[in-house]
Order: sequence, then C-alpha cells, then structure tokens
Amino acid sequence: MDWITDNWIEIFGAAAGIIYVFLEIRQKVWLWPVGIITSAVYLEVFFSGKLYADMSLQGYYLIISILGWYWWLKGTAAGKNNTTGTEEYSQKEPGRDAENTGGLKVTRLKTPTGVILAAVFIALHSGIWFILSNFTDSPVPGWDSFITSLSVIATWMLARKIYEHWYLWIIANAVSVILFTSRGLYPTMVLYFVYLIMSFAGLIEWKKGITTESAIANDSFLDKVSTER
Repeated sequence: MDWITDNWIEIFGAAAGIIYVFLEIRQKVWLWPVGIITSAVYLEVFFSGKLYADMSLQGYYLIISILGWYWWLKGTAAGKNNTTGTEEYSQKEPGRDAENTGGLKVTRLKTPTGVILAAVFIALHSGIWFILSNFTDSPVPGWDSFITSLSVIATWMLARKIYEHWYLWIIANAVSVILFTSRGLYPTMVLYFVYLIMSFAGLIEWKKGITTESAIANDSFLDKVSTER
C-alpha cells in the first residue's frame, strides 16, 4: 500500500498512457487530450528518474498533441493531403464514424519523406547524445537519446496519420522496456511493455483500414471507367 502511495503519479501516468494507445489504435481523436495529460504527468516521472531527454520529450509531446488534435479534426480536403509527402487513401472505410473519417486520412510514407525523417533522426540522436553526455548526469545518454529521437519522429508521423509510425513505436517501446527496468521504473516498464504489445495491434488494425480504403478506391475507379464507357 505504501508503494502505491509513493508511486501514485507514475501509476496514474501509466494508466492514462494505456488509454492513449487504445484510442490511437482505434483512431479516436480523444487520444490527443489524453496524451496532454499523460505528458504532463511524465514530466515529473522522468525528472525524478534522471531521464532528462525523455523528460524534454514530454514538452514536445504537449506541443505536437495540440497540433495533432487540430490536424485530426480538420484534416484536409480529399486530394490535398499530400503536403506531407505521403500516399493518401481518402475514401471512407465502412464502419468508421464521422469522427474518424471527417478529418485526416491514414497515409503511407513516401521515400523522399522517409529520407528526410531519417536525416532528422540522426541529427537529433547525435545532438541529444552529446548534450546528455557532456552537460547532465544521465547514466544512459545513448539509449535515452535514441528513444527520444525515435519518439519525436514517430509522434510527428502519428499526428499526420502516417501508417509506418507503428514500426518506430515497436522499436522505441522494446528499447524502453529494457531501459526503464534498469532504472527501477517498474510501473513505467509495465506501461511500455503494454505499449509494445499494443503497437503490434495498431500495426494490424491500421493496415486493415488501408487495405479496405484501397479496395474501395479501386472499385470506385472501375465503376467510373465502366460508366464512361
């Protein structure tokens, strides 16, 4: 009981984080306000655990959550979503409600955007590693900077509904489980283990949507061609 009392903030953050990922898998826009709450909690948790890069990441999450909330709600008109360098699937999927289909659509990552994101990751990883190694008492600067940099990229991709962000979460969550275990942050370790499992579920769920939308798009194209004939 004393342990729960001493760690209630971390436990609350872990519970909110699980809700966040569930909403992410289901493509519910409410994931963003939940994400804001989770990030605020983990500012304190990571500061206490001396994981400074991860702590700073929560500030980024707060900002990107606001942007993601806006992008998911407003989206763009069909055919105008390619400003992110992605391939758009703009048809509505049967069974999706207006909340999910009225805004931003799930997209696939194009090679040019992937190259840019890879370059950004390398720059972030190198810069954060240098700062943590030389200006903080972080015991794990390399791994901390790796998770932070990968999470920055993955969260931006999530905000733009790019399908491949799930692959990045799988890697980041797997490394996080090991890191948080080594730092004694056991509720957070459990959270990220759940994240890891749910990342695979998200990968499968979002793939179904893309496949369905692609089939609808192809059927619509064939119907149009047939009608024109």
